[in-house]
Amino acid sequence: MIRHFLCLSDLGKDQLLKVLDAADHFLERRKQGAGQPLRNKAVALVFDKASTRTRLSLEVAVVELGGHPVVMASATSQLGRGEPLSDTARVLSRMVHAIAFRTADESRIKELMQYSSVPVLNALTDQGHPMQLLADLQTVRRAKGRLEGLSYAWVGDGNNMANSWIEAAGLLKLRLRLACPEGYDPALPMLAAARAAGADVEVVRSPREAVAGADVVSTDVFTSMGQEAEQVARLKAFQSYMLDRKLLALANPGAMVLHCLPAHRGEEIEAEVLEGPQSHVWDQAEARLHTSKAILVWALEGDE
Repeated sequence: MIRHFLCLSDLGKDQLLKVLDAADHFLERRKQGAGQPLRNKAVALVFDKASTRTRLSLEVAVVELGGHPVVMASATSQLGRGEPLSDTARVLSRMVHAIAFRTADESRIKELMQYSSVPVLNALTDQGHPMQLLADLQTVRRAKGRLEGLSYAWVGDGNNMANSWIEAAGLLKLRLRLACPEGYDPALPMLAAARAAGADVEVVRSPREAVAGADVVSTDVFTSMGQEAEQVARLKAFQSYMLDRKLLALANPGAMVLHCLPAHRGEEIEAEVLEGPQSHVWDQAEARLHTSKAILVWALEGDE
């Protein structure tokens, strides 16, 4: 059975928690080595969009698991000259054991999945970033000892990260408050699905309302890749949404701050907060490596 990973729901709650357990195992055993479950396997890392943490974590993860990463940028492959994804998928499937794809609209990764006979992992789309959410959840669980029973806040754009947080809330029945300006809400179907699953999810306009009493406060850039033409309008819409020390003071004592990076200090987050004692962003970035290993092993186990 091919295990594609488009979104967190492809795991379900039980498998999600098992993947996080596996990520903890990889973190704790990294110095001793964690075996080579990807020995003699090749993984294609295909990028339509620029990447730092995603490329680095996946490439190192494949190497440390004994496999061989093959990095392909659209600009330097035939994808950049218009080769159909269906053709690329079928060629890659003859040569590699899994594909991680970072692209724009979700329709592109769905097409790749349709024509691929090996697992395809979502390394980011405009609609979701599930691999980042695995890292975020691992970071929270290691810091707080649990995921359930905490209050989560999102401040900023209702973007792919917000959508994946909503999906995680639905799977784990979390309490999540998202502060987004009007016109920048997350996907309504995602909200409806999370609420139907039993999550306590609400979209508000006030960052103060979202952060009050929170145990985990997350944010992201206000202008994502591909939205550069909207930057002036976005900065105006989000001018009161910066996560600064005054806003963070409304959260619970010991609340942790997350940011998936890259960060624009002085825009969506104050430098003193990003670099402050409540910031877990560097643990969060490291977690991308361990959770990448875990999701790769999960995907390839289904193909054995």
